[in-house]
Amino acid sequence: MSAEKVTTTEQTAIGVAHSKLILIGEHAVVHGQPAIAIPFPLVGVESVVEHVLGSIQIDSTFYHGPLDLAPESLQGIANCIRGTLEYLEQPYGDLMIRIKSSIPPGKGLGSSASVAISLVRSLFAYFGEEYTEQELLDLANIAETYAHGAPSGIDTLTITSGSPVWYEKQHLIDFINLSDDFHFVVADSGRIGDTRLAVESVAELLKTAPKRIQKKLDRIGDLTHQAKHALEKRGKHILGHLLNEAQKELESLGVSDTGLNKLIQFARKEGALGAKLTGGGNGGCIIALAQNEVHSRQLAEKLRKLGAHAVWPFTLKQENNRNY
Repeated sequence: MSAEKVTTTEQTAIGVAHSKLILIGEHAVVHGQPAIAIPFPLVGVESVVEHVLGSIQIDSTFYHGPLDLAPESLQGIANCIRGTLEYLEQPYGDLMIRIKSSIPPGKGLGSSASVAISLVRSLFAYFGEEYTEQELLDLANIAETYAHGAPSGIDTLTITSGSPVWYEKQHLIDFINLSDDFHFVVADSGRIGDTRLAVESVAELLKTAPKRIQKKLDRIGDLTHQAKHALEKRGKHILGHLLNEAQKELESLGVSDTGLNKLIQFARKEGALGAKLTGGGNGGCIIALAQNEVHSRQLAEKLRKLGAHAVWPFTLKQENNRNY
């Protein structure tokens, strides 16, 4: 699903966005450390805007009806729609917005950010307006702020990118140039994680034991710096080790759980060079670094048989070092 796809007719406009994964740096990124995120094109969102008289209507898997009566889970998206229409100086009404997503929500794959990006793209297309990258990010982050409280911003950045993103608060964004292909497997635990709750729990730990927790966050930051070097220098074995080390720190922060740990340990036992949770944790998904493409497919099949809710083998390709 190409994030570039935006089509328009007189009465209809479509905006599309792919998903994302945090490779390393979860939680520490909220507190000033760097993180690396990678585009995940195997799942995505399509937003279709049509002219329908009356109040704004939403048609999605989770809700069908007036935007103003949308459930709590969609309030971030509702705010994003309102904010975009206000920014475009367009009336609040006469729209049907259909949201089709293949991204499982609450799994650390950037579902809310992908929906927001696709919505903003489709609304700009519907009204025949062009947007800058900054406008797109700012408007999509309306939804992210509602969903996550104090989002790092890395989700929306990666969803609009074709390359791995190096993100650090209050620093210029950087894109990582891969020196090789890296083969990964993502496995869904089947349990929804609450990113906002997980972020708040780490923030509370930092208040109660600042020196001990800051040391762990700093360690994750150091591992992230090393992971950037590994991606740039064909260091897949080193990268695997770094992912394992990051998982240790995340476990000590209390954001991993038994189900995630089971998948991670199984992946390592079956030859993964490294494996860790991806996203907020306490549910959601894991990411494992496979030895090669054949091994990634074999590992994916074994994780399915173990009981993973969904499994996606995919390759982060050197040739895809580009931005949308």
